[in-house]
Amino acid sequence: MHTMLQQQLQFLSSPPVAVKFKALNPKFCHTSSFSYTNSIDTSHGFSSNISTISFKENVTKKLLVKCRHSDYFEQKKFSDSSSFSSQSPAGATTAGGLPPRFFVGHSIYKGKAALTVEPRAPEFVALDSGAFKLSKEGFVLLQFAPAAGVRQYDWSRKQVFSLSVTEIGTLVSLGTRESCEFFHDPFKGKSEEGKVRKVLKVEPLPDGSGHFFNLSVQNKLLNMDENIYIPITRAEYTVLVSAFNFLLPYLIGWHAFANSIKPEELSRANNGNSRYGGDYEWNR
Repeated sequence: MHTMLQQQLQFLSSPPVAVKFKALNPKFCHTSSFSYTNSIDTSHGFSSNISTISFKENVTKKLLVKCRHSDYFEQKKFSDSSSFSSQSPAGATTAGGLPPRFFVGHSIYKGKAALTVEPRAPEFVALDSGAFKLSKEGFVLLQFAPAAGVRQYDWSRKQVFSLSVTEIGTLVSLGTRESCEFFHDPFKGKSEEGKVRKVLKVEPLPDGSGHFFNLSVQNKLLNMDENIYIPITRAEYTVLVSAFNFLLPYLIGWHAFANSIKPEELSRANNGNSRYGGDYEWNR
């Protein structure tokens, strides 16, 4: 037993042996090392040496990267087109951080005159509570310009007519054989009432292929009497009707209300209404 103890002490006191590894694969490089630490416990009246060996191996791999240029550019082209189609002008901002303004319109050109249709946004007023209330509905501005030559129009002589929401609804529901007439007095309720008279007539074409837009303006203040008409084909009228249908909720401001709805706020509002019986019809 004495001999066995001496052999253990000799083994523990001997210096660590350096171990070398030879890389078998030239694509790998190994760096290996080991170490030991001794701990002594004398709580039971005897001492013992415990060797802990740690082994670390660092491996560096040589990777092969393959790139196909055609696939890259095809994917990039698809990604660019997708991101472009998903972008919304409403999310853009100007250099000053303010939302940009967009001016849009649709024009129809004929031999005798030209017609431009432009939307006008509604107006809101701020309340003391911080909310906003609709103060003025939007409208659609019609601009008629007489022809001054071949494919030339005299916009200095243009006449304008503002279509209200109700008048837009009349045009949207107009049949192919139906007609309508709108009368405007810009100075109604003022001292100049009756001095400017505007009449817009929309009548079907004789062959049923569209409508005539005829605007007559009598201005006694300027001693002017103007009459401008332009034929609108069925296809052109369909485009106008489609644009009007899309635009109507925006002209009455309902888009602002829809954009302001948030799920958490809607839940609180519903709870508040149920507490006070706000919905008198569905809470019966």
